[in-house]
Amino acid sequence: MLQGKTILVTGASSGIGAAVARELALHGANLVLAARRRARLDALAAELGARARVLVHEVDVTRDGSVEEAVAAAEGAFGALDVAIANAGFAVTGRVDRLGIDDYRRQLETNVFGVLRTVYAALPALKRARGQLVLMGSVSGHVPAPGLSPYTMSKFAVRALAEALHAELEPEGVGVTLLSPGFVVSEIGQVDNQGRWHDVDASRVPRWLRMPADEAARQIVAAIETRRREAIITTHGKLGVFFYRHAPWLVRAAARLGARARRRAAPVS
Repeated sequence: MLQGKTILVTGASSGIGAAVARELALHGANLVLAARRRARLDALAAELGARARVLVHEVDVTRDGSVEEAVAAAEGAFGALDVAIANAGFAVTGRVDRLGIDDYRRQLETNVFGVLRTVYAALPALKRARGQLVLMGSVSGHVPAPGLSPYTMSKFAVRALAEALHAELEPEGVGVTLLSPGFVVSEIGQVDNQGRWHDVDASRVPRWLRMPADEAARQIVAAIETRRREAIITTHGKLGVFFYRHAPWLVRAAARLGARARRRAAPVS
């Protein structure tokens, strides 16, 4: 049961993070909403305030000490921190020969070291509460795809971290849950390789293939509530992981066909 539990959500200003916060509010959790965009957080807190106790804290997971401030605020306001959801992240896309080292460094700084900063900031409180660490991975952490090598690298690293932390933290009563969503409706396609937000969604994933964020949030919160080791979110994600494990040649062939189709559909300049 999550009622009365205090839960930190990084990257809570939009997409999966905001949807998870809404679902947690329905379960009666105390929420600590953390992200860079304070106005977005304030609007979400106002929306959820009638159903849950909500604390807003402006956080940048690429800055040392930022998440620690949110954890301290959570313990000060609610007395404990029971669950920390390391959700903040974005996607750097493009072919390796069109990207540079700085693109990969920027990706890993947020998606890997940002997760580690959240782990280190939250871990003392989670040990005291015998709580739960939730890491936001991706189906891309199981199934690599062309044009996504920085993002795939980052999510493979998060998956490896989660696998290692299971055994390390279990004796101290801290659970670790890895969440691996597939295509979900979010703003990830509106964020460019520099981490800047745009009005236009540049994602090439068809809308019909993307799971609504509220539906994904229900599955995510169910996995958190039952302290599952890992949850793959979306049917196509589960299929992709299954086939990559058991028939990787089939997934690779499909990826090649998809890449050719995108090249044919690309406008000629």
